[in-house]
Amino acid sequence: MTENIENNENVVATEVVEAPAELTAGQMLHNARTTGRRKREIPTIAKQLCIREEFLEALEKGDYAVIPEPVYILGFARNYAMELGLDPDEIVAKIKKEMGLTADCTDSDDVTACAMPSIEEESWAKVYFVKVYQFIYQHWIWFAGAVVAIALVVLGIVLLSGPEKAEEVATLAPVVEEVISTEPEYKLTVRERFGTDNRDKANVILQASQESWVKVEDGRGNTVFSRVLVPGDVYYVPVGNKYKATFGNAGGIDIWVNGKLIPDAGADHTRKSGIMLNPDSLLGKNKK
Repeated sequence: MTENIENNENVVATEVVEAPAELTAGQMLHNARTTGRRKREIPTIAKQLCIREEFLEALEKGDYAVIPEPVYILGFARNYAMELGLDPDEIVAKIKKEMGLTADCTDSDDVTACAMPSIEEESWAKVYFVKVYQFIYQHWIWFAGAVVAIALVVLGIVLLSGPEKAEEVATLAPVVEEVISTEPEYKLTVRERFGTDNRDKANVILQASQESWVKVEDGRGNTVFSRVLVPGDVYYVPVGNKYKATFGNAGGIDIWVNGKLIPDAGADHTRKSGIMLNPDSLLGKNKK
């Protein structure tokens, strides 16, 4: 009887066959890419899908930590599976299981909704951006052609409109204040500079040839500069038509307009007020 029991145990033991291990998502992706008639290289697929090579390699190895966020992992895996002819839903479901993500939405078609227990709107925007980028990258020739076509249409409209239209456009262009390119050739060596914020665009510059008090006001009467200048001191006047000055010694201030020296605003040791510090007023006044 003991012999019969032992025989039965051997029979049972021989009947137990281990079930084949279930393939991981990465193994399925790797096998689909490297076996069969359509063997393909990762760099080729990466260019076609606009997905970095290291991300595709990470998917095949199951090393999901390489990819920044779950929403990208699932999105890339879905696209990769479809490219290799696999069932994307099956691959996504396996990855969710491997990563321990929520399982109650395994059958959902919306990958982003199941990426995490609660996904923020920012992730939606990221997924949308990735999809748009991939689409543009794959169809860049269409977009380039569209840009060229629009440029040609605009050019044609401009050419057909004729010179009258060009003149009209020119009149609508903003008037740019004249800017001096270099410092004038001062009569005295510059001692100290004031109003340097206006240096690059000032078209009116004052330099003291004698000691003189100078005050500059804006259109509202607010004082923007008030100081006794000594010989050699320079002041760069702000650009505009609203500034006016008072000189304590009118003959002691050299006035440079657009790089050219104009006559003094008054005689030596004479106080002069209401001097408009803009090229039109200064040049017009000295032409009289």
